[in-house]
Amino acid sequence: MKKLLLAGMSVLALGAVPAKSADLVRRRPPPPPAVVAPLYNWTGFYVGINGGGGFGHSNFSTPFGTSGFDTSGGLAGGTLGYNYQIGQAVLGIEGDGDWSGIKGSTSSGICAGTSCEVRNDWLATVRGRLGYAYGRFMPYITGGAAFGDIKTSVSGFNGSTTDKAGWTAGAGLEAIISGPWSAKLEYLYVDLGKASCGAIDCGLPTDASFHSHIVRAGINYRF
Repeated sequence: MKKLLLAGMSVLALGAVPAKSADLVRRRPPPPPAVVAPLYNWTGFYVGINGGGGFGHSNFSTPFGTSGFDTSGGLAGGTLGYNYQIGQAVLGIEGDGDWSGIKGSTSSGICAGTSCEVRNDWLATVRGRLGYAYGRFMPYITGGAAFGDIKTSVSGFNGSTTDKAGWTAGAGLEAIISGPWSAKLEYLYVDLGKASCGAIDCGLPTDASFHSHIVRAGINYRF
């Protein structure tokens, strides 16, 4: 009888070993938790540089009619701003000042036989920004005030320069490059209105308008 009991216990023990081995194979350790990159915080002051180009249209008007012509040229300058992030919304204010080479001229229409020119030598904006933080990227919309000069001239006359205030609106995309460095691509529409040039300076009482589309890139450093 004892032999039968010992034999039965041996069989049960042998059957339990594979079962335990199978359990060990099935019970694999759970995978490590996924590493989630921390959300970048855009809050703080920043300074930067920017450069690009502008293209638009100007109307040169006198008592005898109006001549329209295209304008174009480059821009380059500096940027200063501040962001405040609430959740994924980014509120900010930004100002910039650029040297501008946007200009255009015509020798047709009311300017036939001479040359009428409109030129912008400097351009500055003060704008609000509303962005959406999406990882290392921030698309945004922007708008505010624009300031610049409108130089009006007719060949053979001195011409005049008028500093004007207008408005601007646009959109852009900013992205983190590394650490505190970011890069942006931006579009702005700028309207400085019209500047007047008297008969003494331009030969005839003259109005010249300035509207331009600005496309520029920039690099910012955040504190």
